[in-house]
Amino acid sequence: MDMSALVAQYGLFAVFAGTLLEGEAVLALAGYAAHRGYLDFAPVVAVAWVGGVAGDQFYFWLGRRHGRRLLARRPALAARLARATGLIERHPTAAILAMRFLWGLRTALPVAAGMSRVAGGRFVVLNLVSAALWAPLVAGLGWLFGAAMARVLGTLEQVEIALLGLVLAIAFFLAWRRAR
Repeated sequence: MDMSALVAQYGLFAVFAGTLLEGEAVLALAGYAAHRGYLDFAPVVAVAWVGGVAGDQFYFWLGRRHGRRLLARRPALAARLARATGLIERHPTAAILAMRFLWGLRTALPVAAGMSRVAGGRFVVLNLVSAALWAPLVAGLGWLFGAAMARVLGTLEQVEIALLGLVLAIAFFLAWRRAR
């Protein structure tokens, strides 16, 4: 099975799984794959929207239900959550709408929102809106990257292999860093 068949068969699953966490790289690659014709752009955006909303709702629930115990078990997380909590307390609507675009706080902000006084219903609505802005924007950037690369290089087979290698290296590095 070649790479294009793998992407076509498992690409949307990968988008969903990736967007449950911090999925910018996966979503941008899915936008690129849509440009190449391996995936359809609209389903990529829809699946990313659902995955992003579900992931952040889970983190909100985690903060609401287990936030204090989580901080007690993982003191290294306390600094990131303190920064995120400060943003949530000062500007709750703006922070929740922008949470997907604030790299480094992407996971901490929904947890902090869950630990704050932000109402669950308000978080849901803002989370839905934020994901509706984020999914087409990031996938669109991947699409535009593919279009630019096609113009510059003509054929993209070597670039696809290099991008796959880069993604795997980044994923390995992030998994290694989280494990530490």
